[in-house]
Amino acid sequence: MATTNLIRGMGTFFKECEHPESRWSRCPHEYKIRYRNAAGRQTEEGGFTTQDKAKARLAEVYQARKNSPMSQRKAERIQKYGSMQFSEYVADWKKGQRHLSPSSLQHLDSLLTHHLLPEFGSRRMGTFDHKVVDAFIRTMERNGTGLATQANTFDKLKAILLDAHRLGLYEDNPLDGVKPPQYDPKRAVIPSIGQVKELRTAGDDAFRVVADLMSGCGLRNGEAYAVNVKNIVADDIYRVHEQVNHTTHTFARLKHRKDGEYRDVPLPAYTRQTIEWYADTYGTVDGYLLRRPTDISKPMQWWTIENQWRRIKDSGLVDIPEGMVMYGLRHFFASNCLGNNIPITDVAEWMGHRSIDVTFKIYRHLMPGSIGRAAQVLDLAA
Repeated sequence: MATTNLIRGMGTFFKECEHPESRWSRCPHEYKIRYRNAAGRQTEEGGFTTQDKAKARLAEVYQARKNSPMSQRKAERIQKYGSMQFSEYVADWKKGQRHLSPSSLQHLDSLLTHHLLPEFGSRRMGTFDHKVVDAFIRTMERNGTGLATQANTFDKLKAILLDAHRLGLYEDNPLDGVKPPQYDPKRAVIPSIGQVKELRTAGDDAFRVVADLMSGCGLRNGEAYAVNVKNIVADDIYRVHEQVNHTTHTFARLKHRKDGEYRDVPLPAYTRQTIEWYADTYGTVDGYLLRRPTDISKPMQWWTIENQWRRIKDSGLVDIPEGMVMYGLRHFFASNCLGNNIPITDVAEWMGHRSIDVTFKIYRHLMPGSIGRAAQVLDLAA
């Protein structure tokens, strides 16, 4: 089947036969047309004996569609929103984000204030395309913006532009062909076992608890801050069901999880002993270990551990790999698991990744095996 395109948006006429387009005028097969109706659905019609009749019908449909109430409404939306500044559009868009929790709204405001509005605040909405978005990502990379912030900022920009796309502001999706911020495995600086052993005792006792939970159980920083002795559900299993939110400094649901959801992770003996020792030494409040000194009913503030981390790094007394951040302790957990042939599906679940693709992208280079090793295995199996 061959096809011929008319002006953009009008549709296509074609023949479903073996003849090339150069012979259509002489072959007996009927012409067909394909177009999008007023509702945007693809539609086909047949029975046209000549090319001119097929084109005439396409022109008729196209004109009717342009004059339809739906098309007129789309044109009105383009006129209204296309000239609107990004800052004005976002203010209106935010009103529809009623599903977001207070902490998520605070995070959204932070990304808008520090990244999106300074870059796009006065830009007209109708001027966005894939080149504009791609240039913004490259700007964040040049400015050394953290990868997590890059990804979160891109996700918010994507949601805003897709909302505009649904209104009909763009013929083509302005995100088509854009490569989102990608995790660079080279950034995942992972300490050795010896370095982890040094690090876990380099700070105070609260620092040791957090370090052991991150390196031993693969917890995120905020999940480790919410450590609770009641979460030890078996000698070798720790249940993760909440975290201390970085913005609100309160307990919150897990990342990528709904309220009440949890994940069970392996609990090494040394990590369990640290938790139990800390609870026996300092006591707990409803099972929680790490509390705010000025108000023990509230969780410990995240900077208590982060400040210690910076002091440890600056002291030079501990062997810390160049470029490592505290999150490297969580990377150590993944490296330790994958290096000991634990299935990546299990590692993804334990780390709370949204999908195994995330785990694979980040830690693929840590998985044992290579093309050469695979060739040997296949050869032996022959």
